[in-house]
Amino acid sequence: MRSRVIVLALDTALDACSVAVVADGQPLAVRTEAMERGHQERLAPMVAEAMQAAGVAFAALDRIAVTVGPGSFTGLRVGLAFAKAMSLALGIPCLGVGTLEALAASAPGRKDAPLLVAALDARRDQLYLQAFSRARPLGDPENLPLEAAVERLAGMGADESTPVVGSGAGLLGLGDRAQPTPDMIDPIALARLAAVRPKPDGRPAPMYLRAPDARTLAERARIAQT
Repeated sequence: MRSRVIVLALDTALDACSVAVVADGQPLAVRTEAMERGHQERLAPMVAEAMQAAGVAFAALDRIAVTVGPGSFTGLRVGLAFAKAMSLALGIPCLGVGTLEALAASAPGRKDAPLLVAALDARRDQLYLQAFSRARPLGDPENLPLEAAVERLAGMGADESTPVVGSGAGLLGLGDRAQPTPDMIDPIALARLAAVRPKPDGRPAPMYLRAPDARTLAERARIAQT
């Protein structure tokens, strides 16, 4: 009898701290808390709570999945450091998944959409953008000025019927189906993406699409001192 593939999924890249324990695509336990800061304090307790609720020992895990960006510099650092430390301690693969891909995978009906766009408001009139067709990426994640993002999507045939997810949706002017949605990733969707990927040769690295601003650098320095 085939044993279950059990994945622990972690997301701290955006506006939540989320954890899921998923076996063969079926959720055993999920924990999600909306937050812009405080991931470092909550991640470990949430993992412990989810593992206990799932009734799974850490030694039974097969993979760890973590979002790698784009997103909050501080949040990404927290999630990646935790995931890689657990991966090393348990001797199991740690798989990184792009934030925009995970956000698109969290959208209902995304597998059947001929064109679906994940867009995050990157501030300063810029967007983090990635397009998908029936769950397959049409290109790499990009950081684009708003005008360039609109032109890029127009070239792909995007119109008012194109579903857009993420906080940058309303900036694209594609109509009612492009309304901003919370920047929160479904950790179950994240786990399912990681479960079917080949085992990586190394450890995941953060996907920074632009340099951190002064405020973020200060936050990172504060965390390093704790």
